[in-house]
Amino acid sequence: MQPETAGSQQLLKVINRMALVRHLCANPGLSRADLAGAVGLTKSTVSLLVRELVAEGWLAEREVVATGDLGRRPTPLFVDPARLLLLGAEVGIESVRVVATSLTGEVLACALANYGASRTAKACMATLATALLKVRKQLDASQQILGIGVGLPGGVNEARGVLHFAPNLGWRDVAVGELLADKLQDSLLAGVPLFIQNEADVAALGEMEFNPAPGSDPLLYVSINQGLGAGVIVGDRLLTGSRGFAGEVGHMVLQLGGPRCSCGRRGCAEALIATRAMLGGSDGEPVLRSLAEVRAHLVDEDPETLKAVASAGRYLGVLLQNLATAYDPGCIVLGGSVVELGQPFLQPALDALNDYAAAAGLPPPTVRTSRFGANAVAVGAAALARYRLTRPALPLADTGLPLAEEAL
Repeated sequence: MQPETAGSQQLLKVINRMALVRHLCANPGLSRADLAGAVGLTKSTVSLLVRELVAEGWLAEREVVATGDLGRRPTPLFVDPARLLLLGAEVGIESVRVVATSLTGEVLACALANYGASRTAKACMATLATALLKVRKQLDASQQILGIGVGLPGGVNEARGVLHFAPNLGWRDVAVGELLADKLQDSLLAGVPLFIQNEADVAALGEMEFNPAPGSDPLLYVSINQGLGAGVIVGDRLLTGSRGFAGEVGHMVLQLGGPRCSCGRRGCAEALIATRAMLGGSDGEPVLRSLAEVRAHLVDEDPETLKAVASAGRYLGVLLQNLATAYDPGCIVLGGSVVELGQPFLQPALDALNDYAAAAGLPPPTVRTSRFGANAVAVGAAALARYRLTRPALPLADTGLPLAEEAL
């Protein structure tokens, strides 16, 4: 057999194996026969692949189901929740958050670590590596980590492992993948496949991989923190753009001559909606120092704070209207620390969005908040690892090469 032919057959086998895993993630409890019909493979092929996947820890068999039929009862199959795990990390502006999840998204361990005095990329990757190893040590030694995903606050070239620009951290053209791999060298996580992507993109993947809902394609995830970004999924594919900048909606200009943004422009959505928009003051020193102070002033019903939060909410409604017009989404998911302000922020956004829809005689898009709360990006980063590992034929942008082919 020629090497090319053998390689093609091996890739086809990996694709078929991962098709079974993905289908059982979405439809747990199927029998081998049901699975064969669902994915279009022969029963003998499915039986062979299932046997391998059970032995390796991907799948587990449960008690047989009484059907009333004569003969051998079908054995239901499930994704194994305990043997193969994923690590996901959020690189924030002030800290890193790390979670370990099962293959179906249940959080099994977590850690939060603040940065030290140095905010250089090298120092922050050292903090991240320490947090990843801390979480790994919380797990059983027999459990295997399949992959590590990392969500970053800026545009990312996933294929090269490079963060293009993170304005709120001041990082530009940082080889994050290489830096992190170096910090994990000679550790328990050495050699584990690494996947990096923008924070909103991974959070969107978390909603698709771990929280699937019918009628949610296209899916938009809007992340609102100190920065503002969006992840866009269309037809099971993450839209990253030609340079990794798709979804940088925080730098869409909503107001000519508006407040200055971290990117240097004026009137960007980030400057009008994200944390800084609610701290008061002008382009100079803010009146409040943190989102926690904003929450406290909301509890006290401070008029200026209520006004600033409502204004940010209305601009969010304008942004959502623009995104709904551009993408016609099945669902918009809101996440990030600012969303936790709740009704004073979200209601003006929904009111504005509904008013725009009513004026056009159209139903408003479905909008909900993320079910993963503060863990949305970290859990989404774990979902990024699953997304790549279980889609070995899906090429990364800029390369055309399937990253997961080597990992599996």
